[in-house]
Amino acid sequence: MEEPHRGIRALHTASTITVYQAYTPEIGVPAVRDGRFPSTWLRDRMTWIKPSFLWMMYRSNWGTRAGQETVLAVEITRDGFEWALRYACLSSYVRGLHPDRGTWQRDLKRAPARVQWDPERDLHLRPLPHRSLQLGLSGGASSRYADEWIVSIRDVTPLAREIRTVVNRGDLDSAAQLLPQEQRYPAGDELLAHLRP
Repeated sequence: MEEPHRGIRALHTASTITVYQAYTPEIGVPAVRDGRFPSTWLRDRMTWIKPSFLWMMYRSNWGTRAGQETVLAVEITRDGFEWALRYACLSSYVRGLHPDRGTWQRDLKRAPARVQWDPERDLHLRPLPHRSLQLGLSGGASSRYADEWIVSIRDVTPLAREIRTVVNRGDLDSAAQLLPQEQRYPAGDELLAHLRP
């Protein structure tokens, strides 16, 4: 099946979707242990969640980038994720999608979430032609994420390192078998029409 130019691929169930983030061990380790973010996690700062495992690997360089050494798989409710999409604004102005730049700027300022479409990545972390969703949560959305939407938090840093080792050996088929089995997320036009340039 051909990939849409902009789409959401994710590990998901009937009621949850898994997103990825990477933090220092000081935040990541207690988050995994307690199933919620510690008090040192900054609620007033925008937090970006990524449904694509490989995009998170690109962003964190397989969990080796400073400040991103602990890669988390955060399972959240689909209701929460879809609420964020419904009230999100694109992070950049698009002529034709937005009435004008001023309207977009006002919408962006009020929106509790924002969306970027960045090139998806392959196992060598090279860009692919289709784009993957990154969802930024701020203010009330960030608090809802931390306090209401989280179902579980897992440390997938060992998995990231294992896949990287297998890729470096040149065994891409085996590496692909280790990846989370992401499928197209059933987000209809009512959720994404205002977010697709």
